[in-house]
Amino acid sequence: MTIEINNESAVDVDSARVLNLARFALNFLRIHPKSELAIVFVDEPAIEKLHIEWMDEPGPTDVLSFPMDELRPGVDGIASEPGLLGDIVVCPQVAAAQALVAGHSTSNEICMLVAHGILHLLGFDHAEPDEEREMFSLQAQILTDFYGQEV
Repeated sequence: MTIEINNESAVDVDSARVLNLARFALNFLRIHPKSELAIVFVDEPAIEKLHIEWMDEPGPTDVLSFPMDELRPGVDGIASEPGLLGDIVVCPQVAAAQALVAGHSTSNEICMLVAHGILHLLGFDHAEPDEEREMFSLQAQILTDFYGQEV
């Protein structure tokens, strides 16, 4: 699995932990080992520009996902087809503010955002209540299992 991480922000990000989480999530979701993913960390002005351009919404946001090959999770122990998952763009400053409100570490918030972004790349959404339940349940399972294996 090729996972490229670029930190273009002014914030120090634990790239090794993000890489481990991304690998864990992609294996959990049975994504083909020859698939590719890019994760980019940017400051608030950069993510705000993307947020306006792609979502037509003002202000900075926490994470944006840009799918490429419309891959879906593997099923019944069979991996997905190989391909380009796409790009996840995360703003560490927004993550830090959200982590403070949520009462956990910025690193955990960033992991949650990366897991969330990966699920969006794989076609999950939360626009409808049933979609939200499915996506957030899967996100929670990935994070719980990842944190459990970190110990």
